[in-house]
Amino acid sequence: MENLKEEALKYHSNNPKGKIGVYPVKPYHTPHDLSLAYTPGVAELAMRIKQNPSAAYEYTGKGNLIAVVSNGTAVLGLGNIGALASKPVMEGKAMLFKALADIDAFDIELDITDTDQFVETVKRLSPTFGGINLEDIKAPECFEIERRLKEELSLPLMHDDQHATAIVASAALLNALELAGKKVGEVRVVINGAGAAAIACARLFLALGIRKERLIMCDSKGVIHIGRDDLTPEKQEFAGEYAGLRTLADALIGADVFLGVSKAGVLTADMVRSMASHPVVFAMANPDPEITYEAAMASREDIIFAAGRSDYPNQVNNLIAFPYIFRGALDVRATTINEAMKVAAVYEIADLAKQPVPEEVKDIYEEEGLVFGRNYLLPKPLDGRLLYTVSVAVARAAVESGVATKPVEDWNVYRKELESRGSFISALEKIVK
Repeated sequence: MENLKEEALKYHSNNPKGKIGVYPVKPYHTPHDLSLAYTPGVAELAMRIKQNPSAAYEYTGKGNLIAVVSNGTAVLGLGNIGALASKPVMEGKAMLFKALADIDAFDIELDITDTDQFVETVKRLSPTFGGINLEDIKAPECFEIERRLKEELSLPLMHDDQHATAIVASAALLNALELAGKKVGEVRVVINGAGAAAIACARLFLALGIRKERLIMCDSKGVIHIGRDDLTPEKQEFAGEYAGLRTLADALIGADVFLGVSKAGVLTADMVRSMASHPVVFAMANPDPEITYEAAMASREDIIFAAGRSDYPNQVNNLIAFPYIFRGALDVRATTINEAMKVAAVYEIADLAKQPVPEEVKDIYEEEGLVFGRNYLLPKPLDGRLLYTVSVAVARAAVESGVATKPVEDWNVYRKELESRGSFISALEKIVK
């Protein structure tokens, strides 16, 4: 671990500092080039955009530019470390947008904890961007911030910690239940944790067919039930009667699924053994899960396990989703990221895990057994097929649900364009190496 820390420090401090930069994409080597790039050439563009704001998508980089916005109040497993300390993480997110989906991104760290001020600041910045990725903002403020910005802006916008996490967890859940021979509408699900990711997972699970009366949510005080008077509006949404069930251990008896988005060590081997046959256990607390992989696998032979860590099989990694959700949304100029687009991403990710894995992906990961099954529920994050499968599914859902302002005319052509972007990314990787 110490070696990794030192490597990370060196990786970031080598010149140029950080992980992202800005480079021109048009010629600038002659006086004529400069007259086109800046004055007097840009005056014509500025006036056209003034007359028709949508022209900004034709003449500027707005349509392929994402803002990665955070105030640093809930960063990874580090908590409230502040805006400045969150910058390396936000730079990393911006780098991933470019490296995986050829989307330009600026990281914006706001030293603001007041919800009204945060919302107003993002709104004032919004003309610059084609979409906004909210990141690492603590609950419950994140719910209000996202809700208000979605209402007040006509841009694809998503709080990644909520929705990308929920999308990937949902894809893993569908595949795990298929392997367990269980139907979505019949299983009983227990979610431990009631923060941003947990709430988003619960909502998406319901959209996929989990029955609300068969979903129990727990927080640090136990089962969230209607008799409690300490519940936020988000928690009240999932409060039920649950007679006699008050602790996590109570709730897990006979349960089919455990989803942990909470803290290390809350799930014991005895709790896992109390669950139904072929239990699905997603221990997603990071860096230390609710139960370790070793303890979970030793608890019973029929378990299907996933975690948030990369050193365990079936990492529930939001990297599998967020670049491609925004890629598809940007390409059709969606005015929002809606439920239909998220559900489409879930099914596409789940389906991709069932397809034969390309040799180049096997070479990257150097892993045996990359075949759909209990140890391979999800595509690997560096699987290049995600770009032209998930993005297409999201774009199509945007068009079909009526939120696309630039519908795709030929889906085969669009897919080939995405494959070309993938080729560009591969070429760029070789240059960087």
